[in-house]
Amino acid sequence: MKKFVVPNIYKSDIISAIKTKRKEEDKLKKDFSPTLLDLGTVQIYLARHFGFCYGVENAIEIAFNTIDENPGKRIFLLSEMIHNPQVNADLKDRGIVFLQDTYGKQIIPFEEITGDDIVLIPAFGTTLDIEEKLRNKGIAVEKYNTTCPFVEKVWNRSQQVAIKGYSIIIHGKPKHEETRATFSHAASFAPSVIVNDMKEAELLAMYITGKKSSAEFEVDFKGRYSPGFNVETDLQRVGVVNQTTQLASETQAISDYIKQTIISYYNLTEVTISERFADTRDTLCYATNDNQTAVAKMLETPSDIAIVIGGYNSSNTSHLVELCEKKLPAYFINSANDIINQYTINTCNWRTKEVTTIENFIPGINPVKILITSGASCPDILVEEVIDKIAALYSVTETLEKVKEQWIETIQ
Repeated sequence: MKKFVVPNIYKSDIISAIKTKRKEEDKLKKDFSPTLLDLGTVQIYLARHFGFCYGVENAIEIAFNTIDENPGKRIFLLSEMIHNPQVNADLKDRGIVFLQDTYGKQIIPFEEITGDDIVLIPAFGTTLDIEEKLRNKGIAVEKYNTTCPFVEKVWNRSQQVAIKGYSIIIHGKPKHEETRATFSHAASFAPSVIVNDMKEAELLAMYITGKKSSAEFEVDFKGRYSPGFNVETDLQRVGVVNQTTQLASETQAISDYIKQTIISYYNLTEVTISERFADTRDTLCYATNDNQTAVAKMLETPSDIAIVIGGYNSSNTSHLVELCEKKLPAYFINSANDIINQYTINTCNWRTKEVTTIENFIPGINPVKILITSGASCPDILVEEVIDKIAALYSVTETLEKVKEQWIETIQ
């Protein structure tokens, strides 16, 4: 897989050493057990996989290179490059101006953009409508497009499914940039509809089986189906694709549920199901799968709390929190600054995005065992800073420095 040049400000020597060593020892990625940093009174378990993924590194490299190669030019970013506030703040500090917020609300009108400007497409991609607007202004869309290759893979798979006569069901958050982009591309190929979760998949199944009317569909899925969508004909043959940062197990469960609904309704078998249901499991992102599998394995370790680091509006990070909180107290933080002291932490509710302050978040146990992971758009340096903060709270900074030296020496 291609290597990218990521700015040093996002790197961590200790995290790099751990990832390099684990990769050397497990080239086929079969070992998902966490890495233990034993600091005596506190034991930290790092997930096997976390942090920047291929698509994020690709986007960051393109963005920073674009800044370096175009001094004096106006450079715009369609919306957040990735869902990490530190990275987006760094880009703003370097002169990049955002055109929209994460929900597509215009900050700067397209009318103010000219063909002499540069517009970066974020890692989530964008809609065909916006691409056309930019091209009409003479903007070189392809040259500064940081869309994740795995998002584009979903678009390509949607096209392949459409060519075979299937409609497309998208499992994704309707307001998320990636889902909006995927819906735009999918809808250009075939009738398309978005489902947010299993509850909505079950609702859609009632239309597949004719239990609900087209008039009800227009209400239940308002704003989430393609123009001209015909409930009676467009749900007879379908394929399921996903927003790449969704919970992989939920996408699979939705796909299985729709498949079983069609098998039962049309009295099909596993041999004949392909007549009405397309197999699209290969649209799940490798990094989403790896990070979620690593968290599941990490949760098998006896532990007291979990800390998940990342942007509060990051979908993939939110799902890591969701997995963790099923097993133990889980705290969703943006950076080490959210750990106020040994007793107090600011944490984000992954569902409501409300940030609250929790007291006595670390139990008075010796040793205390803490699980740590981060989202795919979180710089490794933020993870190291959290580890440093915890070590300082427990007065084991010296021990941590020795552990860091040992890890770094293993790859020299």
